[in-house]
Amino acid sequence: MDETKPTPFAIRLLIRLISALGWVVLGGASLWAFGALWFDLPAVVVPRIWAALFAALVVAGVVWLRPRWRARLAVAVMVLIVLAWWLSLKPQQFREWKAEVAQTAHADIEGDIITLHNVRNFDYRTETDFTPRWETRRLDLRNLRGADIFINFWGSPYMAHPIISFDFGADGHICFSIETRPEMGEAYSALGGLYRQFELCYVVADERDVIRVRSNYRKGEDVYLYHMQTADPRGAFMEYVRTLNELHQTPRWYNAITNNCTTAIRQQRDASERQPWDWRILVNGYGDEMLYERGVLDRTLPFAELKRLARVNDRAKAADQDPAFSAKIREGLPGMHPQ
Repeated sequence: MDETKPTPFAIRLLIRLISALGWVVLGGASLWAFGALWFDLPAVVVPRIWAALFAALVVAGVVWLRPRWRARLAVAVMVLIVLAWWLSLKPQQFREWKAEVAQTAHADIEGDIITLHNVRNFDYRTETDFTPRWETRRLDLRNLRGADIFINFWGSPYMAHPIISFDFGADGHICFSIETRPEMGEAYSALGGLYRQFELCYVVADERDVIRVRSNYRKGEDVYLYHMQTADPRGAFMEYVRTLNELHQTPRWYNAITNNCTTAIRQQRDASERQPWDWRILVNGYGDEMLYERGVLDRTLPFAELKRLARVNDRAKAADQDPAFSAKIREGLPGMHPQ
């Protein structure tokens, strides 16, 4: 039987393709390492200088080292050194945090009674001018009637911020907002969110705080509210409670892709209980559309009409300081419980 042997040309081509792929991988790894130094080195050591030095060493290795395998090895070693340092970074519980995230919520569980500590309920005059107020709320799980979801857009239609609100009837609504925990003087960075720049924070808040600051005081933000047809709101609530207690004891890093405001919700459940993966979990500006398709949101109306009704900015501004804020923003929305 004749065997087809690869020609010398085919072998050379395969070697070149493998070599090119190796350089692409090393290039991507080098860019990641540059960003890790830029964003995660302490400010006191001037991270930009170290990032620039790393870049210069990579370029020098590629240009001057021969044969090529030595250049690849040198770059790989430098990336691995940065990776080893980066993996050694640990999230912290005690820093000089911004006032909005100065406290971490936690809960005491006694049967059906949940006592939530450090529930945020600030008195806002503007987005940045407010009187901090941290409260303790005592909730009876037997009064839990369901859950709603707020979808907050701040510019791009592709990205949004979900906030889950649990309805405890006469005891009010409790919101969970998964956010970064910035320090004083620190601002959110989309690129920095890919590294270890921010700790993860579960803000537990009154709707008059976490919703109203977005709908009434921040500029250019749109807030949409939907009722969730959740079969087990108690189980969902306790998932949040367990996670925030874990974070209160052991902080975690925020990551814009792997552990953000949307993926963290999914990760609260065991892998066997999670909903199927969907690209809209990452491009979460389409998250409400995904929930609608899965039957989690009310489907008595076409999605476009439901979304038109769901925008609550005007109602929130009209209600503003009204104690009945939660009831008034829900007026006329499909599936909502009477307040």
